[in-house]
Amino acid sequence: MAGSKNRHGTEFGQPGSAGLIAQTLAAFLKPRLLLGARLCVGLSGGLDSVVLVHALDRLRRTGVAVELSAVHVHHGLSANADAWAMFCSDFCRSRGVPLAVVRAQVPDARGEGLEAAARGVRHAVFANCSADWLALAHHRDDQAETVLFRLLRGAGVGGAAGMPAERSQAAGPRLIRPLLDVARSEIARYAEEHSLAWIEDESNADCRYRRNYLRQQVMPRIKEIFPGAAQALARAARHFSEAAAQLEELASADRGAAAGAQGRIDLARFNALSAPRARNLLRWELRTAGFRAPDERWLDEALRQLSRVGASSQTCVATRDGELRAYRGELHVVVRREPIPQVAVPWNGELALPWGGDRVSFVRTVGSGISHRLLVGASVCLRSRQGGERLRPDPRRPARSLRNVLQEAAMPPWERARLPLLWCGERLAWVGGVGVDAAFACAPGEEGLVPLWEAGDGPPPAAFQMAPA
Repeated sequence: MAGSKNRHGTEFGQPGSAGLIAQTLAAFLKPRLLLGARLCVGLSGGLDSVVLVHALDRLRRTGVAVELSAVHVHHGLSANADAWAMFCSDFCRSRGVPLAVVRAQVPDARGEGLEAAARGVRHAVFANCSADWLALAHHRDDQAETVLFRLLRGAGVGGAAGMPAERSQAAGPRLIRPLLDVARSEIARYAEEHSLAWIEDESNADCRYRRNYLRQQVMPRIKEIFPGAAQALARAARHFSEAAAQLEELASADRGAAAGAQGRIDLARFNALSAPRARNLLRWELRTAGFRAPDERWLDEALRQLSRVGASSQTCVATRDGELRAYRGELHVVVRREPIPQVAVPWNGELALPWGGDRVSFVRTVGSGISHRLLVGASVCLRSRQGGERLRPDPRRPARSLRNVLQEAAMPPWERARLPLLWCGERLAWVGGVGVDAAFACAPGEEGLVPLWEAGDGPPPAAFQMAPA
């Protein structure tokens, strides 16, 4: 019996796994893809990704206006890696699907660490794809294994939510998993119906990897007693996902209520929260800053220390990605950065100089910044703070110790240590985040130079970008 068609012309109600997968893909893509959208598939050459490319290509041929392509990451970890890349090239060529084969070096690691390192490399490649959407072929059995694996590792609600069907990446196309509700048996049946070939990664059979052990040894035994285990675990993932979304909303509301005058979390308001809400807010704050999820012991220690911080005291709790600091009654999340130079960095007229992952740019102006004539012929360089420096940012006031100037500006101590200082000979001319010494200030109508301390990926936070004197 002929099936009905959606607005793209895709037939629904077709018999067999081909019809099921076509219907699933069409329903998933319909609210997401605009006509002419660029859709790239992460193609490993295994069963799942081969079926995804094949099914999407069939949809494209039946009227879905999408620009389809694929990307294969050549890790070089297997002796068969070249053959896998060749298989993917031949398969995509036979379907008329453009393929990019990207060779990537995986950092040296062992065991589960190798899997994580390879996954990180793949996602770095995905982030550089020239596409609007990046589709991965994870299915319902993958989701069940992910949920069980994370629960056994003690995951919280967010981790137990498993893999999302859609999420943004830090850069690049939006990531989607359109087959997440499809059983692997249906994918295998689809491949059989269409006589598809695929490759088998020998590492998938290595039960020394815990994820493989779950897949090969544990899940089959669970399914003997609980035949619907995969569906139940996938359903639990959806429940956990809803709960995680509610915790996100609660954290956002608590963040707004706890915000101080500078927009940071006020510690007095933070410490007034119940322990579960404070822990939830702290996770949210760290995740928003790009930190990896901290473990429970770290969170408990951070909460203990923060609960004892007074308005005038300080504390620092380190994590893999940076530090959590308390200063003047506020919470600061400090991302780990490159160290600043410990030797002088000479300036010879360059437009910019590097500074510990940041940069100091020099903009020519008239009537503002540093007087250009005072720099001509002088030895000019950038240095870090050594102690004892004095600065006169206000011509109406005498020179003061830089330490007092920075304390008055409420600049946190860890930021003071990273400040770039521009020296002209033995005289301090400019301090990043503060301004120009009055003795070097440009007169009206005079040619000047404005130094700008900028973060590596753009302007620094407004709190540390004060206008030059």
